[in-house]
Amino acid sequence: MWSAGVDEAGRGPVLGPLVVGAVAIPTKDLHMLIEHGIRDSKDLTHTKRLEMVNWFHLNADQRGWKHQLIECMPPRIDAAVMNNGLNLLEVELFAEALNPIRHHVGDGVSILNDACDVNAQRFTDRIAARLTDWPWNNSTMSSEHKADTNHAIVGMASILAKVRRDEIIDALENEIGFPIGSGYPSDPHTKAALPALLKGKTPHDALRWSWKTVKREWNALHGEDPPVRRFTDKKQRTLFGP
Repeated sequence: MWSAGVDEAGRGPVLGPLVVGAVAIPTKDLHMLIEHGIRDSKDLTHTKRLEMVNWFHLNADQRGWKHQLIECMPPRIDAAVMNNGLNLLEVELFAEALNPIRHHVGDGVSILNDACDVNAQRFTDRIAARLTDWPWNNSTMSSEHKADTNHAIVGMASILAKVRRDEIIDALENEIGFPIGSGYPSDPHTKAALPALLKGKTPHDALRWSWKTVKREWNALHGEDPPVRRFTDKKQRTLFGP
């Protein structure tokens, strides 16, 4: 039997991707996550998260642990906000992270999602409707609020997602050439970066144009709402682990 956990990082920021992480390990190895202190990424320092990611990859090589990361970039996020909303976007992303799990581990997997909907059962049902050939043999799936805090397998998924998002933000900052902070609207560095990211004919590609913060700042600078963002390609980068 296998256990799988799924969580996201970057739902609230005004810039950068939303990253969903899925982790699958043999159920008999769950104790290793607990003993290593794996927990919600928000409860850990950046240095500790990096150490835990390295530890996970070491065991992935030695014990066959699996993981996948889905990087959902701002154009798709904006399209979701304009249409079905973030909750349904996360349903789609969780399903995209989980669908290949069956090919990695076969049947017999217990899946736990960190619920991104106030109704955890509805979140589960919507993901299940998007999984290929669900229900899988001898497999179960549930969703739980604060699953990243209460279950190490989901905490590991949150750590992998958070570290990957941080890597993307660091690369973006190097590309832009000035500090952009964490991307959260309350971050002073992000606040200070916004005017420079809104100077062109359109907001910077890394920004989420549908966010109220961007709309407000764009209107203050240009006297009108930002243009509607076009998005047609739903293919997102997927990173597969061993």
